[in-house]
Amino acid sequence: MSVILIEPGRYPKLIEIEDTLEAMQSLVEGDIEEYMLFDDEIAIICNEEGKMRRLLLIRTVYEDNKEMVDIIASKFFICYALIESEKFLSMPRELARKYGEKFKYPKRIYQIIDGIEAKPYKLVSKDMKR
Repeated sequence: MSVILIEPGRYPKLIEIEDTLEAMQSLVEGDIEEYMLFDDEIAIICNEEGKMRRLLLIRTVYEDNKEMVDIIASKFFICYALIESEKFLSMPRELARKYGEKFKYPKRIYQIIDGIEAKPYKLVSKDMKR
């Protein structure tokens, strides 16, 4: 199954994983949680206990009005998830491009006096890009 892998300090990359619960859990390093916020029937699959375990906060999720609605801890992946399907599917090429771009830049996430601030940054080392 083709998915977009998002890791701390790296740009997104399209990878192939086995279509098994064990492979998904191994990728996110724990029990998985499905998170569907977008209209495109894609799912963010992340570590269910990422925030509770205080794993590194790496990406933010925004609604269409640009309001931050969540922060994802540690590495996660994005896959296709049709409502009528009981399983996750490979990302179609056009959606892979769209969501690769949406989550392209790593974020530095800070707590500030009146909330949270997330600043995207470009990677400087070619080793970190992929």
